[in-house]
Amino acid sequence: MRERRWAPEGPLDVGLALQPHRRGGGDPAWRRTADGAVWRTSRAPTGPCTLRVSVAGGEVLGQAWGPGAEWALETLPALLGAEDDRSGFSVRHEVLADVVRRHPGLRIGRTGRVMEALVPAVLEQKVVGQEAWRAWRWLLHRYGEPAPGPAPEGMRVIPEPAVWRQIPSWHWHRAGAEAVRARTIATAAWHAAKLEAAGTTQELDRLLRALPGVGVWTSAEVRQRAFGDPDAVSVGDFHLAKLVGYALTGEKTDDPGMLRLLEPYEGHRHRATVLVWLSGLRPPARGPRMPVRDFRAF
Repeated sequence: MRERRWAPEGPLDVGLALQPHRRGGGDPAWRRTADGAVWRTSRAPTGPCTLRVSVAGGEVLGQAWGPGAEWALETLPALLGAEDDRSGFSVRHEVLADVVRRHPGLRIGRTGRVMEALVPAVLEQKVVGQEAWRAWRWLLHRYGEPAPGPAPEGMRVIPEPAVWRQIPSWHWHRAGAEAVRARTIATAAWHAAKLEAAGTTQELDRLLRALPGVGVWTSAEVRQRAFGDPDAVSVGDFHLAKLVGYALTGEKTDDPGMLRLLEPYEGHRHRATVLVWLSGLRPPARGPRMPVRDFRAF
């Protein structure tokens, strides 16, 4: 076991920084324990690792196990948003100013690991969260490695790219992912080395969107997490435009309308949408929700 203590400059909400990497309540790669600590697994460049993050006395304590433990501790500040540059960000709406006052420790972190963000993002394409998270759990339990160290029971590490390329069609079916999403993930796995080597969020966007099955929404979801891109807007999200419109104007809008509303936040448009989510403002529900399908029964 390796250990690192880090004192962040200014307020930091560790839970908010790590929450975007959680894929549902039963995520095998993310867990919060009764003592308040957050556990997270990763496949570092040097191998699998388990990271435990806790806070005491104004300091962050990181504990890590596995071949990738040293890397996990080296990158811990970046994961928690130490590199988040908020210069140029100015709140233009009072509702968001209130969120900033209530959450001064909000930071956008970066994992530096593309496939860890890409696979679940592809699974979430055009389906409800529960359906995607069910597939993520099944695939990690079937193909992931046990988490190194004394991790909570059931935690797993995401498989290597070569494993994603070899998953048979019937196992994708059992997971609940149809052929289109399966092909997208397998194709991305063939290009994993190039994707992981991208030096900027712009370069990663270009590489991702060159892959069949990866569009604007998926690229943004990946770059938000892997690069901590504060401007990567999830255009095409089923809920986001409606939430942004309602929070900022009192009326729901579409993607073009959302982008117009976010123009004053150029460079920090994703940050603005995070503040919208944290505002808790939601338009009145009308009509049926998207159903949770079970592709395994098809």
